Amino acid sequence: MTVQMASQPYSEPKRPGTADPPLVRVALITIAMVFVAIFIFIPVIAVFTEALRKGFGAYFAAIADPEARAAIRLTLMTAAIAVPLNVTFGIAASWAIARFDFPGKQMLLTLIDIPFSVSPVISGMLFVLLLGVRAPLGGLLAAHGIRVIFAEPGIVLATLFVTFPLAARELIPIMQAVGSEEEEAAIVLGAGGWQMFFRVTIPNIKWGLLYGLVLCNARAMGEFGAVSVVSGHIQGHTNTMPLYVEILYNDYQFAAAFAVSSLLTMLAIATLIAKRFLERRVVPVKQAPDELAVKVAA
Repeated sequence: MTVQMASQPYSEPKRPGTADPPLVRVALITIAMVFVAIFIFIPVIAVFTEALRKGFGAYFAAIADPEARAAIRLTLMTAAIAVPLNVTFGIAASWAIARFDFPGKQMLLTLIDIPFSVSPVISGMLFVLLLGVRAPLGGLLAAHGIRVIFAEPGIVLATLFVTFPLAARELIPIMQAVGSEEEEAAIVLGAGGWQMFFRVTIPNIKWGLLYGLVLCNARAMGEFGAVSVVSGHIQGHTNTMPLYVEILYNDYQFAAAFAVSSLLTMLAIATLIAKRFLERRVVPVKQAPDELAVKVAA
C-alpha cells in the first residue's frame, strides 16, 4: 500500500529579526555616531577650546574672580540644601506609595510629576507671586526681616521645586519591586522600626538612592529658568553658575563665560559616568533568610 504525502510549498527559513543586513547596521551606527558627534562631542570640545583660548592663566583667573567664586559657592550651597531634602522626600514618598494604600494615592503620584510638566520659568513666577514683597505672605515675611525673592532662600525654594520629583521617581518603582516581605521578616526576627529601615530597606534601595541623588544634584547645579526669575541677578549675591555664565556672555567676556561653563560641563560628564555606573546596579536583589537574620542580629 502506497502512502502519498501531501506536498507542501517550499518556503525559505525565516531570518531572525536581529540579523539585519550589514549595510543596514553600518548605516544606523553611522547615523547615530554622526548625531552624537554633532550634538555632544563637538559642543563639549568647543567649550573647553574656547575656555582655554587665552591660556591656562586666563582660565584660572576667570574661575578665581570674586564674582565667579560667589556664584560657585551659591551653587554648591543650593545643591547642598536641596539635594538632601529632596532625597528625604523621595524616600518618604516612595515608602508611602509602595507600602500603603490610602485615599489620594494617585493624586500624590500626579502631584509629584507637576514640576516635569510646568515650565521652570512659570514655577519661578509662581514663587514671585506668592513670596514677593508685594504679595501678602511675602510682605509679611519682609516686615519681619525675611526676604525670600531676590535672595538666597528664593533660589533654594525654586531649586527644590524643580528637582523634588527626581529622587522620588527613581525610588518608587524600586520600592515596589523589592516588596515588603524582607521588612516583615525582619520585624518577625525582632528588629525595631529604625533597625529594619537602616539594615534592610536602605541596603535594598541604595543604588537607586544614589542614582536619584546624582540626577537631583546635576539638575540643582544646572537649573537656570526658575532660578533666573527669583534671583534678581544681583552680582556677587544671587547669581548661580548658569546665571553668571549668561551675564559674562552678554558682556562679551567669552573666555570667562566658557571657563565657568567648563565647570558645568565637567559636572555633566561626571554625572553621565556615575549614571552609567549606577544604572547597572539599580536591580533589587532578594536576600536569603540567613543573610537577613545576620543583618537584623548585627
